[in-house]
Amino acid sequence: MGWKIGAAVFVGVVAMGACNDAGLLEAQAGPKAQRAVKQPMNCSRVVFEGDVKAGEGFEKVFAPGLKFYLEPLRSGWIVRVLAANEPRGPHDYAELATPPYRSVSPLLISTDWSFRAQDAVAWNPRRFRYAANGGVFRSLAGLYGKVMANDPASSAKAAMLASEQPEAVLRILDARIVPGLADQAQMAATVASHLAETPHTVDQSATPSPLGRVEELRFRVELDLAAGVRALPGSDIEKISCAAPTGETSSASQRLIGNR
Repeated sequence: MGWKIGAAVFVGVVAMGACNDAGLLEAQAGPKAQRAVKQPMNCSRVVFEGDVKAGEGFEKVFAPGLKFYLEPLRSGWIVRVLAANEPRGPHDYAELATPPYRSVSPLLISTDWSFRAQDAVAWNPRRFRYAANGGVFRSLAGLYGKVMANDPASSAKAAMLASEQPEAVLRILDARIVPGLADQAQMAATVASHLAETPHTVDQSATPSPLGRVEELRFRVELDLAAGVRALPGSDIEKISCAAPTGETSSASQRLIGNR
């Protein structure tokens, strides 16, 4: 169902020696050459908060042409990043940049995949990536079919491209849940470890069920922007150093892939 990719795909490039050599050459080059050395670029992080009740969605345009959307499902919500001014297609910017596909995902805040309601809020924070622009999105979409067909070259190419995309995080600040009565699934146990640290209340009046449900959610979203992309007014904006590509997926996705 999801990505069938070996761990070697996610190994980053070690560049410490190259950095030291570059510093030595810069020191020997003289003042004029040193002035020509490019300084690290500054990027931005967009931060905003929201709250939803079951069946409600939340959306916010956070950068030119890009929209965050917490889409309601019968089982909870799914995080999406969409093109703000284009018709919606079968995939979205967050989905394609956050493997594994068609599987347990940090984008799903729901009781799908045998997650109980308490597991859904205990997976906190939710770290993911999203395609920085339409060109990257189309490249990932073009690889999707071959990835799902378990083509090794396409899977490796898609994984590396995804690892270069901006990072984001959704933090659950508070929740109201009806806890599930079933035993915790093994996949949920892999990532749902922060229930005690996640503020939540239990609806004592609701009828219990095996998986329960999440009735309300308050959250905080932090979206790193790619170099050169400006944040739109209406959110808190933090200045950050532009992150170099890590060559890795998010740690949560790596754990899930390793447990497939």
